[in-house]
Amino acid sequence: MTGELSPDTLRAARQQQFLEVVDRDVAELRFHEHLNLEPLAPESVPLAEGLGRILSGDVTSDVDVPAFDRSNVDGFAVQSAGTVDAMEETPRRLRLNDEVLSPGLRASIEVTTGTATTIATGAVLPRGADAVVMVEHTRIGDQGELLVEHPVSPGARITFAGTDVSRGETVLRAGQLLTSREIGVLAAIGCDTVSVVRRPRVAIISTGDEIIPPGTPMTHGAVYDSNAAIISATVVEHGGEPHILGCFGDNMPDLTEAVDKGLAYDLVVLSGGTSKGAGDLSYEVVSRLPPPGILAHGVALKPGKPICLAVTGTTPVVILPGFPTSAVFTFHEFVAPVIRRLAGRSEREPDQLAATLPMRVNSDRGRTEYLLVNLAPGDDGLSAYPMGKGSGSVTTFSGADGFLTIPSQTEYLEAGSGVEVQLLGRDLSPADLVVIGSHCVGLDFLLGKLQQQGFVVKSLFVGSTGGLAAARRGECDVGGIHLLDTATGSYNRPFLDDTLVLLEGYERMQGIVFRKTDQRFKAQDERMDIAEVLANDTARMVNRNAGSGTRALIDELLEGQQPPGFALQVRSHNAVAAAVAQERADWGIGIAHVAEMYDLGFQPIQPEQFDLVIPASRTQRPAIRALRGLLKNSEVRSQLAAMGCRPIG
Repeated sequence: MTGELSPDTLRAARQQQFLEVVDRDVAELRFHEHLNLEPLAPESVPLAEGLGRILSGDVTSDVDVPAFDRSNVDGFAVQSAGTVDAMEETPRRLRLNDEVLSPGLRASIEVTTGTATTIATGAVLPRGADAVVMVEHTRIGDQGELLVEHPVSPGARITFAGTDVSRGETVLRAGQLLTSREIGVLAAIGCDTVSVVRRPRVAIISTGDEIIPPGTPMTHGAVYDSNAAIISATVVEHGGEPHILGCFGDNMPDLTEAVDKGLAYDLVVLSGGTSKGAGDLSYEVVSRLPPPGILAHGVALKPGKPICLAVTGTTPVVILPGFPTSAVFTFHEFVAPVIRRLAGRSEREPDQLAATLPMRVNSDRGRTEYLLVNLAPGDDGLSAYPMGKGSGSVTTFSGADGFLTIPSQTEYLEAGSGVEVQLLGRDLSPADLVVIGSHCVGLDFLLGKLQQQGFVVKSLFVGSTGGLAAARRGECDVGGIHLLDTATGSYNRPFLDDTLVLLEGYERMQGIVFRKTDQRFKAQDERMDIAEVLANDTARMVNRNAGSGTRALIDELLEGQQPPGFALQVRSHNAVAAAVAQERADWGIGIAHVAEMYDLGFQPIQPEQFDLVIPASRTQRPAIRALRGLLKNSEVRSQLAAMGCRPIG
């Protein structure tokens, strides 16, 4: 022997191994058992600072987008009836009105069958017009008249009020990550602030005598601190706010002070010093913290065995291994999920997912096409449902899960084709419930409740007939419908076949919508008769789109008559109300709730039944069972009734 060993040498020689190496799942269970993993409290931030944040509550639009019926092209606002049979050889001649409509201007001249008004892209459609002729399909005659060389149908090249977003519509839901797409939606509906989940603040501490900050001159035996940079960036990726407290040597007082400072944050992450060898002090500092203390020290991982998981009070404290690879691996296993939960985020998705196309998709040969899709679980895996409201829609991109690329030489993709969906660089989950059909504020409310229960809901509103067809084809889990069978006088059930199941929803009141200041309706507002309205040639209506439940009611009431404005078809109750409120029309058929939102007069006609149709093979899916439960819940039923949707049964 050369002499007695020093105490430090003896301690190093006798380094203790981990008290207990536990299974990964056991370690996680012990850790989470002492944590509050609910999203942190909300905070309001300016819209410009909302990027990358998580919505703390649903966002409902107070306006229609667009707020008015607008032209999609440069051209001429006309009545379509005046363009019938127009050809280059035999153009229809229209007299030009003496005004030019550009965006922001209000028309002063009504368009009649024999006239046209010059209109720019984005301008408000004048009263009387039901279509826009592109300037390319016209020329000016010798007498200054407009020569129309191609006919147009009602609604051609018009975007109606509320087509993109309807007043009262839930446009974004709690838990959604705000990307540039969602920021655009919020701006489009007039939001300048947004309520988001507070980011968890993460204290990052690097330990070890050999660790030096980047930028410091390198010395013998030193190692640049890469862990802090990696961990900091990863914290940001998962929705947290990193705070690097610095590098600390193997010194108990300094390290204790650093950890104490870190406890002022939501989570403390140390790297290094987690083993029980010489100089490894991190675990000793953490072991002295108030309970519950260290919950796991040593986990059956390769790499990452030395990880230490602790909680003091309600603050998680994690010591990652010092080697960068081990540190990153264990961070993703144990720390990232905690940050994501506190930040209100969901689990991560891979960049690409395989899916099946449920319907034929046509494409323009010669051009590479990018098709936005929603993902939904089907009977045989994921299905990719094409979506979109048109190139002018602000909500289509934000609502998409991803996109697929159709090569330039491909004319179509057959139904059943396997496709690769490129996810849109954000947290996405395939939908637990796909809803297609008619829109209603009551349905919106129910879907929001499902989202709060943790279900991922995707919706596409295409009208009752479209929803019924989608349900029959198995392209959705739920179809929202309110279709009147004129033969029986009953709603919805007569349209079902053996492949569909009816989930009874609620009744809502349909009626005549009109301006309260319109004296033509004043004498009748106690008991308005549709026949009296039809008899008034000066009262212009706004119609609903063919295939909608409301249109079926309108056709029954009109009995073949076509009053002024009949050809102008809009796709929502909101668009009807907007047209009446803005005096482009004088009356229409809509629901009471929308009339109330627009401060319009309302004369009830009859209640209608809004139901949900479900493919028989999907009735036992968890989201469907949850939806049934909501419709039976007394509190939910009371809330539905308060918004004019009286539950059935």
